[in-house]
Amino acid sequence: MPKYYFSFTIFLAFICMCTYGQKKILIAKPTIENINIDGKIEEESWKTAPIASEFIMFEPDNGIPISNSKTTEVKVLYDNTALYISALLYDDQPNEISKELTNRDVFGNSDVFSVSINGFNDGQQDYRFYISAAGVQSDCIATEGSEDYSWDAIWFSKVKLTNVGWTVEMKIPYAAIRFSKAKKQTWGLNFMREIKRDYQKYTWNHVDTKIKSEITQEGILEGIENIKTPTRLFFIPYISAYHQQDNSGSDQTFKAGLDIKYGINDAFTLDAILVPDFGQTKFDNAILNLEPFEQQLNENRPFFTESTDLFTKGNLFYSRRIGGTPTMYPVTGTKEVITKYPNTVNLINAVKISGRTENGLGIGFMNAITEKTYATILNTDTNVTRKEVIQPLTNYNIFVLDKRFNQNSSVSFINTNTFRGGEFRDANVSAVLFDLNTKTNKYNLSGDFKYSEINDVENSNGIKTQLGFAKTRGKYRYALSAKYLSKNYDTNDLGILFINNYKNAFAETSYRIVNPTKMFNTFRAYQNINIDLENTTNKLQEAWYQTTFNATTLKNHSINLSFQLNPFVKYDFYEPRTPGKYSFIPKSFYIYGGFSSNVNKSFNYYIEGSVTEFDEDKRATSYLNAGAIYRFNNKLSVGIGQQYWLKTNDRGWVGFENASIIFAERNREIIQSDFEGKYAISNKMTINLTARYYWSYAENHEFLTLQDDGHLLPNSSYALNKNRNLNSWNFDLSYSWWFAPGSEFVVLYRNFALEDTKFVEKNIGTNFSNVLNNNLTNILSVSLRYYIDYNSLKRKH
Repeated sequence: MPKYYFSFTIFLAFICMCTYGQKKILIAKPTIENINIDGKIEEESWKTAPIASEFIMFEPDNGIPISNSKTTEVKVLYDNTALYISALLYDDQPNEISKELTNRDVFGNSDVFSVSINGFNDGQQDYRFYISAAGVQSDCIATEGSEDYSWDAIWFSKVKLTNVGWTVEMKIPYAAIRFSKAKKQTWGLNFMREIKRDYQKYTWNHVDTKIKSEITQEGILEGIENIKTPTRLFFIPYISAYHQQDNSGSDQTFKAGLDIKYGINDAFTLDAILVPDFGQTKFDNAILNLEPFEQQLNENRPFFTESTDLFTKGNLFYSRRIGGTPTMYPVTGTKEVITKYPNTVNLINAVKISGRTENGLGIGFMNAITEKTYATILNTDTNVTRKEVIQPLTNYNIFVLDKRFNQNSSVSFINTNTFRGGEFRDANVSAVLFDLNTKTNKYNLSGDFKYSEINDVENSNGIKTQLGFAKTRGKYRYALSAKYLSKNYDTNDLGILFINNYKNAFAETSYRIVNPTKMFNTFRAYQNINIDLENTTNKLQEAWYQTTFNATTLKNHSINLSFQLNPFVKYDFYEPRTPGKYSFIPKSFYIYGGFSSNVNKSFNYYIEGSVTEFDEDKRATSYLNAGAIYRFNNKLSVGIGQQYWLKTNDRGWVGFENASIIFAERNREIIQSDFEGKYAISNKMTINLTARYYWSYAENHEFLTLQDDGHLLPNSSYALNKNRNLNSWNFDLSYSWWFAPGSEFVVLYRNFALEDTKFVEKNIGTNFSNVLNNNLTNILSVSLRYYIDYNSLKRKH
């Protein structure tokens, strides 16, 4: 008997291996029946629909068939308006199913079922729809290595817990996805099931983790034929009201506007915002920035985060340029003071068109216009005010062509341009990109060529080019790349670029396990070398060797270690704030360690820290970050975090003295405290609290003069106070109710304050008290957004 059992096992394993190498095919069944999305799966059409089953583990033990006790069966129906999906997710421990209530697009501690749809079956972009066992929706647009959860589609779902597991019903309108106009559709398709308590994910079509590309390993959906999709026209009007109060008084504001989404056809969509309102977007994290570069801010405005995958190709688009800080500062006389300088520029409107043709050509166009903005200047002698332009009427444009082929490769063209009214600076940047993969996704060749042109008082142009080659399949992988940026290459009018005028070489090798071992569920190791040389002098800007280890234990704790050696003297060409000058950076060694406990537990925590030691007397940087999350039940959770930086004998620019560049040796401390709380009333209604306190100081104890060779000499004559002490406080308490698909009602209470002085105060309690007493601003706002489908209006009339 054992002999026959062994032979049968080998036979099954062989069959599984053969099956895993092929794409599964599921046939969608047409229906004229009204499918009620209630999670019960009772309609007659479901009974005869083909079944997708035999799920296979994605992680941690890649390639293992799902157990009979967790059998998963999925069916697909369709009509002229939508795709319908049902899933039976069996579980022999139904009482142990994780089902935490969270905000939309937050997974939390919950079992999940998802469907990934590629309407062009080109292996390069998915529309992914997730539903948790608590009924919370998440969705994203996924490209290889990236998932954009800022995209929110309109779709319908319902789950139901049973005594044998749980069930799912979904309705995904065609308006939520993109596909060709072919009479017979062939789509890429995969389903995923995550069992949270076991830390396991399963997919319908096997996704081999030895292959970098996941989207190319989807199954196939066939059977959708001759569909007549309705007009895709949606209106999202909004109204909002604000009451603001601070020490100077109070103010009330009422706003109204409209978002429009129009489906030009089944593949292309137009999005427009008229009279936009971003008053309830997440606050920016203020910091004490002593670096020579601007602070890069996250984008929190939905229009600039949703469906922008085409526009972000080539990293030429930094959306915070649109409606950001004015680009100019007024020139004032000796007896003039600036009484009003707006922090942001108002956005008048914005529009974007994006989609993909049947032959795989993606086309995208975005336009945004910001208004002319003035600063107000007062003459203190005459008491007369005048205005000066600090940002002209500005037109921003992006145009993208992206050709996909062979289900895993692409060639792209991108152009961005910025036109400012009047005699102000204009900019134009163009780029060609390519990303080529072999048929088996074993090797990748990628690169780009970019050209920038600036029209200003002095015109300039520059180039950037890059070439990379990588092995992207198997346990052992490697990557090689080189790039060159010319001195005048500049993308900062609509992009963000910190450094140019250098050449770079990079090499990396990596190893990973595919299946769990006796110690780890996952394990990856990386080694890389990076070298940057400044073009004009050929001096080193960067030169390091780094080793990194990332692992997950059998108990699902995460461990991260990293070591970086900087064995050569380097030079910083930006810290002096003067073209052609540079400062000396000594050799250094960096070590990092991090630990995160199993996030599925009610109480989980994390701690990480790093130390950088410089080959310079008592110069060092230390960092510590720790936090914890406690989940009281499926509705209530709280989290705290604490970050601390200590920079001893740090050196940096502080100013100029005649023709001399002045640096300071200084000590810096940074403390940031974060608190988050969530109470979910239902899967459509949540109360969220977010608070952040930030304090940082820089105390100079010696001034130095920069020499031509990059070294520093003591300066005993410079005596200006260049110390800094910054406190920032933010508090948001919000109530959110998704009362209908795509429709949300939000009440937000926000208060914030900022204190920035030249007098260092080292008592944190005093600092916290000072910032709260420094003109604390309170804002109470209410907003309502309502989603209107043109077809529903048409049916009513």
